Amino acid sequence: MPSLEDAIAAIETGDYRTASRHLKVLYRTMPENPWVKFYIARLYEESQRLDEAETAYRVLLRNSASPKIISHARQGLKRLDDKRKLKREQAIAQAKAKADPSESGVLILEATPKEQRQQSAQHLARIFDMEAYAARLMLQVRGWRLYRTGPLAELEVYEQELQAANIAAFSASLTAIDQLNVWRVDYVKSLTPKPVVICRDRDNRQGQFSFEWREVRQQIRGGIPWFINAVSYDISRRTKDQIKRKPETQDFVQMCDLHLPKRGVILRFCDRSYEFDQGVVFAPEQQQQIGKLRAATLRINWNGLLKVFDHHLAEILLWSDFSQFAETAINFHFLMEGIDPYVDIERPEASHWDPAFQLYSGAAWMRYLKSTQRPS
Repeated sequence: MPSLEDAIAAIETGDYRTASRHLKVLYRTMPENPWVKFYIARLYEESQRLDEAETAYRVLLRNSASPKIISHARQGLKRLDDKRKLKREQAIAQAKAKADPSESGVLILEATPKEQRQQSAQHLARIFDMEAYAARLMLQVRGWRLYRTGPLAELEVYEQELQAANIAAFSASLTAIDQLNVWRVDYVKSLTPKPVVICRDRDNRQGQFSFEWREVRQQIRGGIPWFINAVSYDISRRTKDQIKRKPETQDFVQMCDLHLPKRGVILRFCDRSYEFDQGVVFAPEQQQQIGKLRAATLRINWNGLLKVFDHHLAEILLWSDFSQFAETAINFHFLMEGIDPYVDIERPEASHWDPAFQLYSGAAWMRYLKSTQRPS
């Protein structure tokens, strides 16, 4: 029967096959021996099975009562961290050398299932060098989180590392999002034999566009807050401080994008700019308030339009967690100020919610393209 010293000698000489054979025998005969478990972790580490090594070291930290074992396990985890950092730095340097250094992007975390949150938080903490508790707060229960911006080449390396750790995440190029063909729809001219819309391009030139329902691969929906400056009075204060004005959400402007990737087009529908007095009638109420739509009637007509989409596009992806994403995006002030939203909302002053919708829809577009390019 091999001794533990035999296994250690094999690891130190790089004979990992022999070391593995010895340790399997030792583990069968004394499965509770902490030194056998430690050298199994070392074997994982030396043979570059870093994730398995980390798991083994953490089990020792939790279960071992030996200060020496605990110290060695901590040293092992530190070595793993250093190896990963070096590997990441080398990958980023190589990626940047091949990429356009001026191309920036965003890194987005997707929702994490509840049963995976603890493990995912540990991996996220390791990758971005933060406390596990802080990492847990970064993980979305639903929707997406805009986590980081920076050079696209660097973010793509983080994307690969996150995905390898089973954390759903993706990066998207801001340059590519800025170049997307967003056509704002004035109205649907007809639905048969195929949809025809009257729409406007980036330069506000009006034109006609027809398509097949099967060309639409995604729907993006969301409500953008419509703010008013509310006035409040506080008679307990001095006269000049009694009146206060602050923005409050009065309503939500409803948006819906249809993505046609093969045509390279996003058709953007907005309930405030859509001309319900033109083209297809989606609800009987449209004919009752032509040119003078009340808010209630507007909502009925908009829902009528969405019902048509739901009928013809029932099988395609629908992204509708915009508000969760926007809450994480609107505080990236410089990013938001650099995005042209292509949203027809007249406001007294600009709002970061408008470019947040453009970013949400554009990121969904990029995510779809990546999913179709991945090997099956």
